[in-house]
Amino acid sequence: MKLADNKATLSFSNGAASVDLPVYQGSIGPDVIDIRKLYAQTGMFTYDPGFLSTAACQSAITYIDGDKGELLYRGYPIEQLAKNCNYLETCYLLLYGELPNATQKAEFEDTVTKHTMVNEQMQFFLRGFRRDAHPMAVLTGLVGGMSAFYHDSTDITNPEHRNIAAIRLIAKLPTLVAMAYKYGTGQPYMYPKNDLSYAGNFMRMMFGNPCEEYVVNPVVERALDRIFILHADHEQNASTSTVRLCGSSGTNPFAAISAGVACLWGPAHGGANEACLNMLENIQANGGIAKVGEFMEQVKDKSSGVKLMGFGHRVYKNYDPRAKLMQETCNEILAELGLENDPLFALAKQVEKIALEDDYFVSRKLYPNVDFYSGIVQRAIGIPVKLFTGIFALARTVGWIAQLNEQMADPEYKIGRPRQLYTGSVVRDVQPIAKR
Repeated sequence: MKLADNKATLSFSNGAASVDLPVYQGSIGPDVIDIRKLYAQTGMFTYDPGFLSTAACQSAITYIDGDKGELLYRGYPIEQLAKNCNYLETCYLLLYGELPNATQKAEFEDTVTKHTMVNEQMQFFLRGFRRDAHPMAVLTGLVGGMSAFYHDSTDITNPEHRNIAAIRLIAKLPTLVAMAYKYGTGQPYMYPKNDLSYAGNFMRMMFGNPCEEYVVNPVVERALDRIFILHADHEQNASTSTVRLCGSSGTNPFAAISAGVACLWGPAHGGANEACLNMLENIQANGGIAKVGEFMEQVKDKSSGVKLMGFGHRVYKNYDPRAKLMQETCNEILAELGLENDPLFALAKQVEKIALEDDYFVSRKLYPNVDFYSGIVQRAIGIPVKLFTGIFALARTVGWIAQLNEQMADPEYKIGRPRQLYTGSVVRDVQPIAKR
């Protein structure tokens, strides 16, 4: 970051001396006011619930312009990456800062492919969970448990350890997600195959069985790969901030990523596409496509308590750039699998149509977001709704580890310690129990 020529001046109406604060500039995006010395200078903190106006770090990985509907990975527009690169190329970009050349791409894909197997004892770890456990509960435990198996890459301060952990996490997450799914269904686990692509391998581990050869559908394979790319990173969101905060204590990379998985589980974050499909299924159960108009009218009525899931975004005040790409993939998948007339997907298209044409939603810029379309795609290819967030975690792992690595290499790195505005009781004395 670069020190700006101008400064910010904080003045007080009570006559206290004003304070000059440095202003720093990034390469693009809003400038930031440096308040690191504010408490020392004034005895006061800033108050910003949800960190809506606070930059907690400097980062060169991902940039979002919510007003323009723009998402960049290392400077490359998401639209170009989704159309011209595969997921592992995107992983290389996020981890190392540049897209790989042909040799680097081949070496990186080979390294990841040859580390997809997990320790056999992971199977026994899985048996400690109930068969009906939510996949995210299982995945949180499995990812955190990796630190018990891979002791040679747990020093978060060691760049080599962090790189080894990054490769292991990217390589093994598809295997762990598939194992969590297979365990819940009672089916035998499928070992990875080194002659398949990253997405193709995951499909086989999810839907294959030992009795017959699994044939990868290239359209579905491409759709999954695109889902992975579009969810690979998204700046300083809740789960990424959780990984950074957890990692700032010096804990091992597997524990930090496990914390990200746990945060992602929340319905306001990674569980949004699961909530979207649950909404569609609820409409279907209560009258189906004939009731869509009535449902959308209830959404407009704030007193009804009915929410429209999968539309609008906290960051994007314009159209989510990932949504258009995912819409294309959604249409391709429904056509490939012959599901255009499936009742649930026909219902989803009707919800989309109303939201894109009704002035109430258009004027509020409540456009379909990536969760709406990715949920439809995953449901169409056979991924159960409960596993949607697990797919998200699989894709986002590279973003988390890239952000974590960046933080640990930052010379300004410090353990995270947010402040608070205390509103509890002032000092008081403990009374004998008879007087309480």
